[in-house]
Amino acid sequence: MADETTRSPRITHISWGRMDVDGLGTGKDFKLFPGGGRAWNWNETGTEHVPGIQPADVAELLDHGSTVVVLTRGMDLVLQTCPETLEMLRDKGVTVHVEETRAAVELYNRLAEKEAVGGLFHSTC
Repeated sequence: MADETTRSPRITHISWGRMDVDGLGTGKDFKLFPGGGRAWNWNETGTEHVPGIQPADVAELLDHGSTVVVLTRGMDLVLQTCPETLEMLRDKGVTVHVEETRAAVELYNRLAEKEAVGGLFHSTC
């Protein structure tokens, strides 16, 4: 099990447009990884619902040591993931899960207890 400095932060609340994350506070979208996280600003990489999560979006998760990645589809399954993103993660030997946001939060919190997990969380659409 990871110690407190390398454990991925736990998501304590998820609802439409709002997430609460231990040590990070409240926000709409988050990038979480071993040892911390931050707000996920889609404008940094030009992310849009289609074509979705790009390789550049997950790079920071890997830079912080994530060996498992959880990607969300949004609450209404609108957010997509570029095929190149999934291919890049698989090529690097990273286990990836793509789920509806509430299911992704549940899976991520379980994995965070014993894995070096990172995740991208979108709390709307």
